[in-house]
Amino acid sequence: MKLTVVGCSGSFPSAESACSSYLVEADGFRLLLDMGNGALGELQRHIGLYDLDAIFLSHLHADHCIDMCGYFVARYYRHEGGRCDAIPVYAPEGAEQRLTTAYADTPSPSSMSEVFDFRTLGSGTFDLGPFTIRTEKVCHPVEAYGIRIEHGGRSLAYSGDTGVCDALHRLADGVDLFLCEASFTHGKEDIPELHLNGREAGAQAARAEVGRLVLTHIPPWTDGERNLADARAVYEGPAELAKAGAVYEV
Repeated sequence: MKLTVVGCSGSFPSAESACSSYLVEADGFRLLLDMGNGALGELQRHIGLYDLDAIFLSHLHADHCIDMCGYFVARYYRHEGGRCDAIPVYAPEGAEQRLTTAYADTPSPSSMSEVFDFRTLGSGTFDLGPFTIRTEKVCHPVEAYGIRIEHGGRSLAYSGDTGVCDALHRLADGVDLFLCEASFTHGKEDIPELHLNGREAGAQAARAEVGRLVLTHIPPWTDGERNLADARAVYEGPAELAKAGAVYEV
């Protein structure tokens, strides 16, 4: 599998990166994990606008899904080749209504579903293209999911947004690469069931015995290097900060 960091900033874009968006590819199949603020433009640095095969939205906060409104325009109003066929979009319940409300001026209440085939997420396992997918509901103020992707005996997990929870351990258990949020600073923010700090992300990685930890979703106002140091204090494996444009072979 090939993982490309399209965007990795938390809460809002930074000067260096769009918000959360990660491209996973294998056997010619392209799956996008989240499409936050600024991600649609950055995505086109890596693949063509219409080259995606499926989209996973971990939850419906704007920094993970709002560029779907722009992608609706690209697919619905395409001049050359006509309107695109509906692409599968795996998302929490209410995604179509949320995006239609955000766009505010779709031609009809059902226009989004003409180019997006919304499929409601739950905790479970299913096949998608060449991938075996496992999703688990994680701990966040809105309905939110983490995802585990397996292919050819290799695996990666993406936390989405979450606090500490057993579901996250189940997803990350033994994966080769763990893409884990670390929004908070250890000893500074202490809000349960919202986000992880660097130390908590590292502890999750250590408990799950992952092969590699990549910290992501770090807001511009958070010191990423401190979060990385906190993670390394409790996790002995390779750990680094996600960077826009970074590519990992899993």
